[in-house]
Amino acid sequence: MRCPYCGSLDTQVKDSRPTEDSAAIRRRRVCSDCGGRFTTFERVQLRELFVIKRSGKRAAFDRDKLKRSIDVALRKRSVDPERVERMLNGIVRQLEATSEGDIPSEKLGELVMEGLKGIDDVAYVRFASVYKNFREARDFEELLGGLGRRDDIADAAPSPAEDDPSGKQE
Repeated sequence: MRCPYCGSLDTQVKDSRPTEDSAAIRRRRVCSDCGGRFTTFERVQLRELFVIKRSGKRAAFDRDKLKRSIDVALRKRSVDPERVERMLNGIVRQLEATSEGDIPSEKLGELVMEGLKGIDDVAYVRFASVYKNFREARDFEELLGGLGRRDDIADAAPSPAEDDPSGKQE
């Protein structure tokens, strides 16, 4: 493994352990030349995946790039990182299991939006606005109209003040 600080190929593994979900191996490494310490992760890859961009260009699938995009959508949202990691692992497993190796970017975007919708509505809207290239407020209105409100039942029940036309509560 190349040292990210000095570029040396002479690095040693000091500690290895599985991640919390056992989906990867976390390795602490040290560079013999500069003494720099860094962490790497080793994951199982069932097959080589490629993303077919809207332009038709074919690019290697990059799990870290996908994670960064999801992290941008989740910025300043209080979402458990473990839930995000499970969602990301699920998306990658789906891609590896259902494709021949070439993934249309539209399919990848839809999988991410589906995952974010289950985790955080705000992150879902953020990601969708970039992915679907929103241009007008109407685009947001259409997307938000499709989101189910979790508090419909609470909104439907009248408050005690609404029951009494005088506004007095007993």
